[in-house]
Amino acid sequence: MWDYEHSVETSAALEGIWRRWADVATWPEWNADIEEVRLDGPFAAGSMITMTPKGQEPVVLRIVEAVPDSSFTDEADFGGTLIRTQHRVERLDGGRTRIVYRTEITGPEADTLGPEIGPAITADFPETVAALVRATLG
Repeated sequence: MWDYEHSVETSAALEGIWRRWADVATWPEWNADIEEVRLDGPFAAGSMITMTPKGQEPVVLRIVEAVPDSSFTDEADFGGTLIRTQHRVERLDGGRTRIVYRTEITGPEADTLGPEIGPAITADFPETVAALVRATLG
């Protein structure tokens, strides 16, 4: 298994972060690496997200969990190599919020592929989360 986690604390409201996540069509407004994104179905477990990173082929993600005002998890299966990303918000004391992005790569080739592709997948997490916070704060 390969994994990576990035978190930040912010004054952005937890509910505002959740609204940004649930409004998939607007992800390119705060995620500079996305050219296009489409949600097939509601923002709920079982729905599919087709995301096209800039200059790349579309990637199909399945939402495997979505808990309003708490977290959602998506995954992509590449021939037995599973890339799962959890997006979580936590209410902290003093009106603060913690945002956590965590990616895990599992499967028979994870120990080889993880170090090769994992850093490319997660490299934009700090920048993306910072832009998400800015967009939420307005």
